[in-house]
Amino acid sequence: MEKWIKRLNLVSVPLQMLAVCLGYFIIEAISRHSVAEAYTFMTERPLVFLYNAFLIFTTTLIVYLVRRRVFLRTLLAIFWMGLGIINGVLLSNRVTPFTGPDLHLITDAFNIMNKYLSPGLMVIALMGILLALGGLVLLFFKGPRYQGTLKYKWNIPLVLAGILAFAGTTKLALEKRVLSNYFGNIAFAYEDYGYPYCLATTLFNTGISCPREYSEETIAEIEESESKLPETTENRPNILFLQLESFFDPTLVNYLQFSEDPIPNFRRLMSEYSSGYYRVPSVGAGTANTEFESITGMNLRYFGPGEYPYKSILKEKTCESAPYILKELGYTTHAIHNNEANFYGRRSVFANLGFDTFTSEEYMDEQDEVNPNDWMKDKVLTRHILDCLNSTEGPDYVYTISVQGHGDYPEEPMIDNPEITVTGGESEAVNNKWEYYANQIHEMDEFVQELIDALSQLDEDVVLVMYGDHLPTMGLTVKDVKNRYLFQTEYVMWDNMGLKKKDENLSAYQMAAEVMNRVGIHEGNIFRYHQARRKTKNYQVDLEMIQYDILYGKQYVYDGQSPFERTKIHLGIHDATISSIEPVSANSYYVTGTNFTQSAFVEINGELVETTFIDPRTLLLKDVELKDGDEVDVAIRSNSPTKKVLTRTDPIIYRIPVADVTQDEPQNLVPPAE
Repeated sequence: MEKWIKRLNLVSVPLQMLAVCLGYFIIEAISRHSVAEAYTFMTERPLVFLYNAFLIFTTTLIVYLVRRRVFLRTLLAIFWMGLGIINGVLLSNRVTPFTGPDLHLITDAFNIMNKYLSPGLMVIALMGILLALGGLVLLFFKGPRYQGTLKYKWNIPLVLAGILAFAGTTKLALEKRVLSNYFGNIAFAYEDYGYPYCLATTLFNTGISCPREYSEETIAEIEESESKLPETTENRPNILFLQLESFFDPTLVNYLQFSEDPIPNFRRLMSEYSSGYYRVPSVGAGTANTEFESITGMNLRYFGPGEYPYKSILKEKTCESAPYILKELGYTTHAIHNNEANFYGRRSVFANLGFDTFTSEEYMDEQDEVNPNDWMKDKVLTRHILDCLNSTEGPDYVYTISVQGHGDYPEEPMIDNPEITVTGGESEAVNNKWEYYANQIHEMDEFVQELIDALSQLDEDVVLVMYGDHLPTMGLTVKDVKNRYLFQTEYVMWDNMGLKKKDENLSAYQMAAEVMNRVGIHEGNIFRYHQARRKTKNYQVDLEMIQYDILYGKQYVYDGQSPFERTKIHLGIHDATISSIEPVSANSYYVTGTNFTQSAFVEINGELVETTFIDPRTLLLKDVELKDGDEVDVAIRSNSPTKKVLTRTDPIIYRIPVADVTQDEPQNLVPPAE
């Protein structure tokens, strides 16, 4: 045995490369959900296959610097195989593969994990992780060690040579176009260039690279090209954006048949008002990126592959946006989302986009209005949109993000007596998924009509743009849809101002500029640029230039310093308040006030206590004894697993009522001393 080990050690480098090739093949098979497709990839693109294997092999060269080689090889194998499994699982639930920016979304993934994995699968996954960790600990202390002499004078140059060879191979592969560092479609890029390379590219290639011709003179020339735009008019209509989760016309799917039209109201509105296809930057996921383009007017094509600006640049700096520009014209700016406030980091990011208020689900008292997948129904949004419009005297910009159409779409029937039935799928499970989806967007379509009816009653000018953020996660291909394109939903621009119907296809980053143009607003560097330069020569080249200048360059458009300051965003439109605390029985109390929600919890002397929501004016405390002088407030707590407090009411000091105070007299509630 010792002789064989010595002989194998002499050829361990080529054997390690062979093992890596086998392991990488398994990773691609998991990612592609097919051994046959992995084999096709290996045989049709052998250079790409070998490059990715070389990438993994380079990371394994560090084993030659330690004695615990078996342990380190096992650890690296688990690491790479784990990445392959993660990608395979994600691709079974969405179209977008696992990317570097997904690492920034890890907390968001935990927030919605229960929507995709059953409790049983979550337990199995946790047990597998614990067993793997236990096995690694045992292998570290009890596993075999390399018994030969560690020849660092040979091994260190070997590792360095491997790294240099890999760097040179990468440069050559890019020059010879075996690889590409631009991904027009990230899902297709993973199929063409392999999982390890694409993952590494999305991890390290972020932001916007400095354009070759970038200079103050070039930016001045771009600004000069916008000089023919007319002056901004005095017209100030309310501008509303409604981003509908996973909403599109499912009758565009070639193989499906529906018992009735799932979206009759949206279809009728498209025939009566300006409408068309809406080009979005993602498929099956990436709501925040469609949101980013629609709010800022920036094209995500110039950022890193798969990047989420919400999780990168917008965490640290402000960005020119529709809210900032419209605020300068007297608008109040609002964001609404019937999901938790911290998802995609919105609570923090919206302050860097210029929003004055943000109403998340924690500030909605309809949290029990959920669909079978426990996503809040979109019909609750009408009241909150109207609240925003009625909260100010002047014009409002309201950006609303819905959630009801969110996946995962169940393979088993979850709706009793569905209004819409679906046939034509390749299996009963596929039909069930589409049937669930069709009934969800049918309810969303009814909400759209309810919102239109409510807005029609307002004595104010309103423009409302509605569109889907991306296609649902249904494994669709370009051959499956009539429009032959997956990065498209549809939009309609409703108004009560008599705007002329104008049908055209638009990208998400062009819509805000188009709306402003239609109502006579010509402000903001990005929006003026779209209005003046769309469909002109070098449109995309100069757009990249101005985006770089604003976010990463020297900000020549602002004379060197951005004028936009982070807003002090107000969570919710209406503040919660406490008006009284009334004993119900021994150690039980009613806390009354205003604007309570299911996320409201009473704090006593700074500690949260278990609280029962009764209605927006009443909370119930049980098994609590309040003492004279206790400081009491109501906290609105995040619905994310962190359960952090988002806002609090002003505190009050509780006083035990004296015996001769009648029930009709108010409690002796006083604010705490300064």
